[in-house]
Amino acid sequence: MFDSGVGGLTVLRAIHERLPSESTVYLGDTARVPYGPKSPETVLRYAREASRFLVAQDVKAIVVACNTATAHARRVLSEEIDVPVIGVVDPGAQAAVAATKTGMIGVIGTRGTIESGTYERAILRVRRDAEVFSVACPLFVSLAEEGWVDGPIAQLTAQEYLTPLIEKEIDTLLLGCTHYPLLAPLIGRVAGLGVTLVDSASATAAETGSQLDRAGLNSTATSPPERRYFVTDDEARFTELAEGFLGAPARVVDRAVLDDESSD
Repeated sequence: MFDSGVGGLTVLRAIHERLPSESTVYLGDTARVPYGPKSPETVLRYAREASRFLVAQDVKAIVVACNTATAHARRVLSEEIDVPVIGVVDPGAQAAVAATKTGMIGVIGTRGTIESGTYERAILRVRRDAEVFSVACPLFVSLAEEGWVDGPIAQLTAQEYLTPLIEKEIDTLLLGCTHYPLLAPLIGRVAGLGVTLVDSASATAAETGSQLDRAGLNSTATSPPERRYFVTDDEARFTELAEGFLGAPARVVDRAVLDDESSD
């Protein structure tokens, strides 16, 4: 699994809960976080580098636990890599369609994810008559990483971002960034009781399990699963933040050096 930083740990947490016998390798590209504001071409290059690193770890599947990287790179990676590549967008979109009663769906995410339109397209592939309203919420990432998940600053920020969606009378809100589950209680309060929050992490974990099952790749190991963590910079900061996202310590975090083939 790879992400631009720590946010993908919410997806990893869901995978650990759903697939407890599977060993995992997590790569956080902390030297180049965030991916959201970067161009699609740059994100694709980063995703290729991350995927090559993971393939070298002898993984049997790759989860792109970054919404922006899923939007710009998952389909290309699926064509280039010989193991299953699972993104967070399609599972999240399917879960949102399953949750909505009115077809009025809101999506929040980073600027790169929202501007790509990938969630809107994914939702409309499942339900053509859905109405999708999207808002970029870039400050939510900083709030989650600083632990400011409540209080007046977080409250005002959420109100500013969510008011246009509330005015559209959405009944479902898709959290299109892996950082956002940490803010879910606040987002839920601001959105109101009539709005169902959908987090793609659990849906992605379910899809990962399904793909492993279809490919006959489920773990049959009887020994405890291995948990490995790599970052491209600042291991100490990652370790500090990881427990809040993962719900458990990331005990050993190693430095990864990614291979940029374009510089050869």
